[in-house]
Amino acid sequence: MIRGRKINLRTIKEQDLDTLIYFKNKFEEKGDFWPVDLCSEINFKHKFKENGLLDDNSGTMVITDKNENIVGTISYFPGIWYLTGYEIGYEIYRQGDRGNGYMTEALTLFSAYLFDIKPIKRLEIEISKGNYASRRVVEKCGYQHEGTKRKAVFCKGLYNDLEIFSLLKEECLGLKETIEKLNLL
Repeated sequence: MIRGRKINLRTIKEQDLDTLIYFKNKFEEKGDFWPVDLCSEINFKHKFKENGLLDDNSGTMVITDKNENIVGTISYFPGIWYLTGYEIGYEIYRQGDRGNGYMTEALTLFSAYLFDIKPIKRLEIEISKGNYASRRVVEKCGYQHEGTKRKAVFCKGLYNDLEIFSLLKEECLGLKETIEKLNLL
């Protein structure tokens, strides 16, 4: 477990699966920029049984508050096959948990963790244009805007542009230093 000031990051436990499936299928909490596709309980649980949703090439961790309530997830996965590094995706499930700094802290910790354990030079995040809350999160975490992919994603009946942000290893503190810095705030 990675312990922050406001949140903890940990691997997914079997007892988390029903909660995660519930939130992945709760459309009214999805927000304007997250697809509303359904999550198959059978497929999700099968993937968990294969590797706990964490392997050498991709992984998902849960974000919990300090009372161990699940507030969201954060994942890494290969982006375009010829690029080095990983793409990161994240989600805070409940509307009431957004805007509390949970994702900023989770992304800061997760980025430092990935750079510490993987031989990578960069991390990348793609955000739907107009998702100002997510843009503020990545910018607070030191990610730099690199450009825009026009009409790159289909969501809720519309094609939307994606803004690309990246963080290089040399721009990120190590995990130990990141935890120390967060605990001093």
